Parts: sequence; C-alpha cells; structure tokens
Amino acid sequence: MRSTSIIILCAVLFASCNSRQQVDLILHNGNVYTIDSAFTIARSFAVKDGKIIAVGTNEEIQKKFISDSMIDAQGKAVYPGFIDAHAHFLGYGRGLFAVNLYDSKDFTEVVARVKAFEQEHPGEQWIRGRGWDQNKWPSKAFPDNTSLNELFPDKPVLLQRVDGHAAIANAKALELAGIQPGQKIEGGEIETKNGKLTGVLIDNAVELVTKIIPKPSKADYEKWLVVAQKNCFAQGLTTITDCGLMYNEVEIIDTLQQKGKLNMRLYVMLSDDTANYNRYLKRGPYKTDRLFVKGFKAYADGALGSRGACLLAPYDDKPGWTGFLLSPASHFDSLAQILINTDFQLCTHAIGDSGNRVVLNIYARYLKGKNDKRWRIEHAQVVNENDFHLFGDASIVPSVQPTHATSDMYWAKDRIGEERLKGGYAYRQLLNQNGWLPLGTDFPVEDISPFKTFYAAVFRKDAKGFPPNGFQVENAITREQAIRGITIWAAKADFLEREVGSIEVGKKADFVILDNDLMKAPKELLLRTKVLGIWVGGKKVN
Repeated sequence: MRSTSIIILCAVLFASCNSRQQVDLILHNGNVYTIDSAFTIARSFAVKDGKIIAVGTNEEIQKKFISDSMIDAQGKAVYPGFIDAHAHFLGYGRGLFAVNLYDSKDFTEVVARVKAFEQEHPGEQWIRGRGWDQNKWPSKAFPDNTSLNELFPDKPVLLQRVDGHAAIANAKALELAGIQPGQKIEGGEIETKNGKLTGVLIDNAVELVTKIIPKPSKADYEKWLVVAQKNCFAQGLTTITDCGLMYNEVEIIDTLQQKGKLNMRLYVMLSDDTANYNRYLKRGPYKTDRLFVKGFKAYADGALGSRGACLLAPYDDKPGWTGFLLSPASHFDSLAQILINTDFQLCTHAIGDSGNRVVLNIYARYLKGKNDKRWRIEHAQVVNENDFHLFGDASIVPSVQPTHATSDMYWAKDRIGEERLKGGYAYRQLLNQNGWLPLGTDFPVEDISPFKTFYAAVFRKDAKGFPPNGFQVENAITREQAIRGITIWAAKADFLEREVGSIEVGKKADFVILDNDLMKAPKELLLRTKVLGIWVGGKKVN
C-alpha cells in the first residue's frame, strides 16, 4: 500500500513538473521595478524568445515555468534597460578615437593634449578633438589658433567645443576649407581679430571645415560603434536615441546589427539633409528588431555656451548680441508642412527663448491642438514664461537633458540674467505640460551615465555635489518621475513604449541589475551605482 502511495506521489510530482512551461530564462529573488502604470514592484519574471511572458512573485513564476537559465538577483534592484532619449551614439564612438579635450584647464592644456595625440598617432591625416569649454578657463574667452599654427603648420587640426556648436581650426585647416577673413555665412560666425582669422568657428561655420575632412571607412564606423556600445552597456543603457545621422550611416548600423556585431537598440533621427529626405520620405519609416528610423532632426539655433542660442533680448554678457537662427524660420515651416502629412517625427534642437518660440509656434500651426504626432523640441533649454503652454496645447514633447542644467549653472546667469534663467532648465514646468518628460544626456556633450541624469534631475546637483542646496530646486522632479524619464517616457518619445521601457508581459526582455536601488539609496551613493548585469532581448550583453 505504501509503495502504491509513493508511486502516486511521484506521478503527481512528475506531472506537476511536466505541466510547467519551459522558458529561456527566469529571474527570481529580485526587487523588480516594472515601471508599469501603477509602478508595481515584482520579484520574478519569465522570458521566452526574447520577450517577457510573465511577471509576478517567485512562487507564481516558478509554479508555472521552468528554465535551465535561472538568475538569482539576490534581492538587488532590477530595472528595465535604461534609454537615453537624446544622444549622439555614433559621434560619441568617433570621439573615442580623437583628442579628448574634456575638462582641460586652459588652452595651453588643450594644445599639450593635441601634441601628445599627434605623437602617438603620427600617421593621421587630420587631427580632430572635442571637449574644450572656455567657460571653465580662467579667461572665459575663446582662444586663437596661434600655437596650433606653430606646432602644426602642415597638418590640419579641428577641435570642437564641448557642445559641438563651435570649434577652433588651425591655419592649414582654414586654408584647405578656403575660409577667408570677412567671409560671412548664414547661421554661423567666422571670428576675426584685427582683420585676421582666429580659427574660431561657430555653428554653421564649423561645417565649412568638417565637409572637407576625408570620409571614414566602414571599418572606422564598426570600430567606433562597437566601442561605444561596450561603454554604454556598462552604464545600463539598452536603447539610445541617435540624433542626426545620414542614410549611409544608418545602413552601416543596420548591417552591423544584422550580423550580430551591434546589439544596442537605436532610434534614429535623420539629419536635416536633402539626401535623407530623398531617401526616406517616399518609403516611410524603417524598422527592424533593433533599429527604428522615424525622425528628422533640425537645428533652430546654436548653444548658450558659445552664444549661438537665439534669444529674444541681447545676452547680458554681450550687449547688442541675440544669437541667431541657423536657418530662416521659413525653412522650419517648410519642414513642418511636409512632415505633417507623413509618419515621420519632427525633432528640432532649440536652446534660446527665441529659438524655442519660433519652433513652438510653427509646430502649433500645423499640429492644431492635441495630437499623437509626438513632435519634439530637443533641449527646450530657455523658454519664455508666455510660451510654456504651447507644449501642452499642441502635445509637443520637450526632450531634456538634466546634466545640462548642472553643467551650465556656473555661467548661465552671466549669459541671460536671473529673470530669464527662471525659464531655463525648467523640467518640472515642462513635465507638467503633458504629464511626461523624456530624459537624455546629449552625450558626448555630457557624460553617458544615466545615473548622473537621474541624480541631476532629482537633486539638481552636479557630480561634485554642488550646489549644496541644489540649482533651481523648484524644477526638481521626483525619483519616480526621473526613473520613468530614462525608461518608459524615453521609450514613448521614440514610439517604442509598446516594446521597451518597462518590465511587462509582451515587451522585450531588456533589463539591468544594479548594486544600488535608485529609488531608495541615499543620494550620496547614487553616483557610485554599478551595473551588475545587463540583458538585451533576454541575452546577457555585459
């Protein structure tokens, strides 16, 4: 009788095991922030064919599913893979193989770094670099190219400012580009002093040099992208919005993804270029598992740091100067008129209060009230108090970068004064317009770290913990809002909220395990957070 009972028990257990569905992966014992609409915290989830098929308690998941791949999160925080809503992924990768000029103390240090780079890479036809910021130097003034001319009389040099909206070129580069003293260009400046070129080029003037630089090879692109991906995965990023690519660059990315050499998910905004319009307008958006080409990126104005941002009234530290639009307002109007009848998203860089006003009014004219076109203003950095309502009135998405606020706070007041600054970096005001706010970094302008984005958004401090009480804390957002900003809201800004951005049934299994819980950890620990593991489509990538 006893042996019969044992046989029956074994049969029941065997049937129970067989009734469990075989899946590719089960994560359990986690503190899983699903980032669903209720901000539910779960303990476990199951993954099959790259997607999440169930979320719940440890008992619920293990009762229904079985897997040869079990991840014990050991009580650590688990989040959806982080999404950067505004970055320059390809540009970042390219910059990793150029002169690193970030945090240089003065122009003498810039020149020293260029000299060291040239000695290490003597075969380079051009020397390129990026990252200098005159606002961090004692003089706070633009440099001139005298020392570069002396050191490199026969080799062209182009060094871009941190924001990419200004550069300094040596005489050889200016000569090759055919740039002359007194030359004018719409939407840019060619700086001269005592009738001579200083080498400083602002906004559209920079392109006069960049367009003559030899084109990179496919091998160059692969090298740049693979290293960029490695660094971004290490920070917990699984999807990146790459703002401003040419069609041939998109094709290279697509090929690398199809070959399995590039696993990063990318939402691409195409550059405002005739070749891109000719290529894509007729065929429409392009989508694969890891690539979505659906936006066009335009530039209304330049940057505040180089005084290229277009303001309604003159700069406080440059009387009579209001900056400029990079193209006539009619250009942006024509883009809106064309794209309103397509499935493409119009995304426009706007920094100054005048640049923002021009774009907001053009958008509103074509969007005609509430809609789901999700046209975006990238940065929305300084907005006049009378214009904030336009974001909500026409469902215009402000795409912002919290670390811009904590980088610019040292000198922004000098540029635009205390009163105008109240409408600057106003993330809470912007969030209130539509009830959601995508967050990014604009890397390589800022660091790639989403933890710095989170910290700056919530505490309004830079990585040094300055200022002690925060910068314009009335525009701080909550931890929950910040984590949504780098997950589900960033996904929504890219029309990807049904695929990524939260840990929910049916979505792609992109997730990270962290050693700190961003929702609970003391603020002093947030910037020390480490990624313990990261998965894309259920496959571990770091």
